[in-house]
Amino acid sequence: MRTSSDFDIVIIGAGPIGLSCGIEAQKAGLSYVILDKGALVNSLYNYPVTMTFFSTSEKLEIGDVPFISDNPKPRRNEALEYYRRVTLKFNLNLRLFEEVFSVQKTGNHFIVETAKQTYLARNVIVSTGFYDLPATMDIPGEDLPHVTHYYKDPHYYALQKVVVVGASNSSVDAALETYRKGAQVTMVVRGPEIGRRVKYWVRPDIENRIQEGSIKAYFNSSLLEIRPGEVDIQTPEGVVTLANDFVLALTGYKPNFDLLRKFGVELSPDDKLYPQHNSQTMETNQPGLYLAGVVCGGMDTHLWFIENSRDHAQKIVQHLLAQK
Repeated sequence: MRTSSDFDIVIIGAGPIGLSCGIEAQKAGLSYVILDKGALVNSLYNYPVTMTFFSTSEKLEIGDVPFISDNPKPRRNEALEYYRRVTLKFNLNLRLFEEVFSVQKTGNHFIVETAKQTYLARNVIVSTGFYDLPATMDIPGEDLPHVTHYYKDPHYYALQKVVVVGASNSSVDAALETYRKGAQVTMVVRGPEIGRRVKYWVRPDIENRIQEGSIKAYFNSSLLEIRPGEVDIQTPEGVVTLANDFVLALTGYKPNFDLLRKFGVELSPDDKLYPQHNSQTMETNQPGLYLAGVVCGGMDTHLWFIENSRDHAQKIVQHLLAQK
């Protein structure tokens, strides 16, 4: 396995915040490399093709590069194009489709190992997000081929019987879009209502479709079992069995906690699993190892977004420069 040259920083994750870290490092004259196991802004690539951001375009900007959109809220495809152009503008040092398997501290350096080579770095920034690991239901049948934790395109579900699990933005978008492609949609919602953080311009639509009966919703309910052709739902009135073609289990996602533990990052002892870090410098309990972006929020994945974590890159680089 090849060993790459020594870097000031290895950045793990080529999402918007990882790219922002690369830009700030480059501006400061620090050597760096950005590694990602998938495509450029891989999480955004895996968003539904029709997805609209909650944030306006200026809130998604990095590197002082304007994000121009014709829409009040930009769409997924616009964001993919924007971040690709930003990457090219700064000619960022990037290695895509190269997964990091281990990070170990030896003396004053970190040894970062991937499937392709080993990198040496004085500092490491972990900006891996949370979209790669679904929060599973752990029920029988969840691994069947007609069950997915990701929703891409509504046309695939046209004229089918679809169960959507969850009441978040992704669940509501999937329910409405597949319904409008002719699917027979049933929502299974653990709580008593549609999620409070659902986009304000979408909420009336889903509530009206449920009220009129176009979309069936079981509240205070959960999926019990999935079988080929049908599902069991635990409702307040008892178990209901429905005919079913596809299950969209949009039950949320979580950071790769095993990877953080492997890197030596301590997590809070409660069920939130907050990674330990200094909010002023973003440095973890491991000196020289930093966190950036939504990975900082543990299981509270709604705490951090692109718009409120863009300054993480500046905090980290300022801390590194102050130590020189």
